Amino acid sequence: MKVTCLTFNPFQENTYLLHDDTKECVIVDPGCYDKQEQLELKQYIEQHGLKVVRLLNTHCHIDHVLGNKFVADTYGVELEIHETDLQTLRSVQVYAPAYGFPMYAEQLPGNNYLKEGEDVTFGNTTLQVLFTPGHAPGHVVFYNEEDKTCIGGDVLFRSSIGRTDLPGGDFDTLIKSIHTKLFTLPDDVTVYPGHGPETTIGFEKKSNPFLN
Repeated sequence: MKVTCLTFNPFQENTYLLHDDTKECVIVDPGCYDKQEQLELKQYIEQHGLKVVRLLNTHCHIDHVLGNKFVADTYGVELEIHETDLQTLRSVQVYAPAYGFPMYAEQLPGNNYLKEGEDVTFGNTTLQVLFTPGHAPGHVVFYNEEDKTCIGGDVLFRSSIGRTDLPGGDFDTLIKSIHTKLFTLPDDVTVYPGHGPETTIGFEKKSNPFLN
C-alpha cells in the first residue's frame, strides 16, 4: 500500500490517499476547502490513474471534513465514519462560518458505518478499524498489518497527543486508547497523523512526554 499525504487548509491538516497496485484508492480525511486545494487533490488522482472507491473519516472535526462533499460528489462515493461521531460531524455546519469557512458544504454519511472488528478493504489491501476515542467521541484509526502502517488521525502525534479540550474530548479516554490500541502494535509500525510528520510506535513509547 502506498501512502500519499497532501496538506490542506489553514489547520495544515494531512489528507491521505491510500492505493495499491490495482489503482483502487481510498481517501482519508479530505481537508481540501478551496478550489485550488480541490484541484491539487483531483490532479494527483488523475496523474496517477487512481480510482477512488471509498471515503473515510478518522473523526469529524472541521479540519478533517472540509473536502468530504467535494470527494463524494466528484467520485460518487459515500462518506464512512464511526456512528458515534455523527453529532461531531453535524455540529460543523453550525460553527464553520465562525472558523472562517462560510462555504462549507455538509456531507452526511451513508448507511455503512465504520465499526471496530470490521475491516476496510480495497484492491488487494485490508485495513483494520481500531476504535480510539478521546480526541473525538467516534475517533477511529486504520491499521495495515501487512505494511505496518497506521493512519492515525489526531490521536498520536510525533512527541505529542491529540487535544482533549474540544466538545466530546476526554484526556483519560485518549490515554487509554493510545495504550490499549496503538501501543499494542509492533514498535516498527509507522503512524501517519492528522497533522505534522509521521512517527513510529517505538519512538513514541520511548520519548513521548505525555505518555511516559
